[in-house]
Amino acid sequence: MAIRQLSETLINQIAAGEVIERPASAAKELIENALDAGATRIEIATAGGGKALLRVSDNGSGMDATDLELAVRRHCTSKISETLEDIRTLGFRGEALPSIGSVARLSIASRRRDSTGGHEIAVAGGKIAHMRPAAANPGTIVEVRDLFFATPARLKFLKTEKAEAGAITEIVKRMAIAFPAVRFVLSGSDRTTLEFPATGDDHLARMAQVLGKEFRDNAIALDAEREEISLTGFAGVPTFNRGNSAHQYAFVNGRPVQDKLILSAIRGAYAETIPSGRYPVAVLSITLDPALVDVNVHPAKSDVRFRDPGLVRGLIVGAIREALTRDGSRAATTGASDMLRSFRPGFQPNSQRPQGGWSAETSPSRPYQPTSGFGERPQASFDGLSMPTARAEPQFSPQPTAPESTARYPLGAARAQIHANYIVAQTEDGLVIVDQHAAHERLVFEAMRKALHSKRLASQVLLIPEIVDIPEEDCDRLMQHAAELSELGLAIERFGPGAIAVRETPAMLGEVDAHGLIRQLADEIAEWDTASGLSAKLEYVAASMACHGSVRSGRRLRPEEMNALLREMEVTPGSGQCNHGRPTYIELKLSDIERLFGRS
Repeated sequence: MAIRQLSETLINQIAAGEVIERPASAAKELIENALDAGATRIEIATAGGGKALLRVSDNGSGMDATDLELAVRRHCTSKISETLEDIRTLGFRGEALPSIGSVARLSIASRRRDSTGGHEIAVAGGKIAHMRPAAANPGTIVEVRDLFFATPARLKFLKTEKAEAGAITEIVKRMAIAFPAVRFVLSGSDRTTLEFPATGDDHLARMAQVLGKEFRDNAIALDAEREEISLTGFAGVPTFNRGNSAHQYAFVNGRPVQDKLILSAIRGAYAETIPSGRYPVAVLSITLDPALVDVNVHPAKSDVRFRDPGLVRGLIVGAIREALTRDGSRAATTGASDMLRSFRPGFQPNSQRPQGGWSAETSPSRPYQPTSGFGERPQASFDGLSMPTARAEPQFSPQPTAPESTARYPLGAARAQIHANYIVAQTEDGLVIVDQHAAHERLVFEAMRKALHSKRLASQVLLIPEIVDIPEEDCDRLMQHAAELSELGLAIERFGPGAIAVRETPAMLGEVDAHGLIRQLADEIAEWDTASGLSAKLEYVAASMACHGSVRSGRRLRPEEMNALLREMEVTPGSGQCNHGRPTYIELKLSDIERLFGRS
């Protein structure tokens, strides 16, 4: 079969299949162009989920007739010169507009700020129409109609109009977080209008617009730097989590990305603090020399490749864990809101209406005769207990001390224990309810984790070394981390070109599947160039042991024991949630309590 040169239209349609996957892809490219043009106001309108109409208007620098004619031709761009090592703009390939024009009906009207008139050009199915003068405000209006009309097979792979509209909304949200000084408006016949007013340099205010006002109260600031790579942003406290990862946003040099390395680092940083199936809320911004990151690895530019991925991952994990240690033990403010919603008035005539007619025994107007709660018989079982006092004892103090002000202690002073599991403590401006088992479980786990990292872990020598056959390149990677693995109690040696001999395993792990462990470590090191898998296994074992060694639910505690538990929680990192990610305490402000009783 003879080789022939493809037509320009077919080349553009092939490129469009890589760059423009769906309406959201087109929206992303057009918004990036507007931002690169210096726009401070961007308006996006859609119809039919972006398939029937996608219009992006901006007040950027605009284009003259010459630039407008080049803009719809492939590989024409004003954003790079001769190298890809110093990319400082969102777009740089010069493929987006010609790709869109090859599969849709595209029109662009633009005017420079210093020009008295504008121009318009149109492209339909790859055919460029003649330039013509047009009335236009300074800036650019790009209108895309009938997306994929020239490639109808692509339409079959698109989702519903609602799903495509939702994908465009997500793109706008990511761009809005990355550029808080820009006003974004998203409207159209297929949606309700969404507006993000400009917030200037107040990034947290813009995040609150996108993620909800609760994020402001539950976010911890991040600011870290390592070897000329800086990380800023905000991470939510562990108890402020969501059911999916859609609330995790990452930016590299201002570019929104969905990079697997960054998402994995976020997941690793929150290990042992988030329940299974729940996801943290985080907004991370990484800034580094453009020469140290490759943004040209995927046509959609959503994936990046770092020159030193281990350094970036370590920076993210370290910064988030340091922030959680510093300020992550507090309970989410949403806990109190959920608690308030669970309260109901005690007298509900409609729900207490008798089914079989009126009787004196069942009438809601009968004299009060308690059958549970504070009645004398139910309360008799509490007679043998000593009543807690407001005295806040120092940690493990052998002798009672004089009463202290609750202002000195964030978790206050223990007042009562209810249902043999929950400690009620009074703080300076409210009360705290503590799950004693979950709280002590966390304290025990943190003590064991500290012991893990303070010295070489005990190991058990195998009577007969386990020989694990793996590829030679995996052997090389594992041997580079042999010393690190030895500190964790795993002693390995090279056993020929394609095998590893396991001579010692961590004693904490008991009987170990050496083959599975070595292969898992080899895979992890190959992907991330780290050896944290073994540490994660050990901490998982420590978490399980802590669960069985902590104060059990149903145990009645003395007042000094309750206060000692509160004091230790105040000085233990991560005490706001147990090893499984559930909250260990809920704080209710006095203003919330007064609102329950209609006093505010």
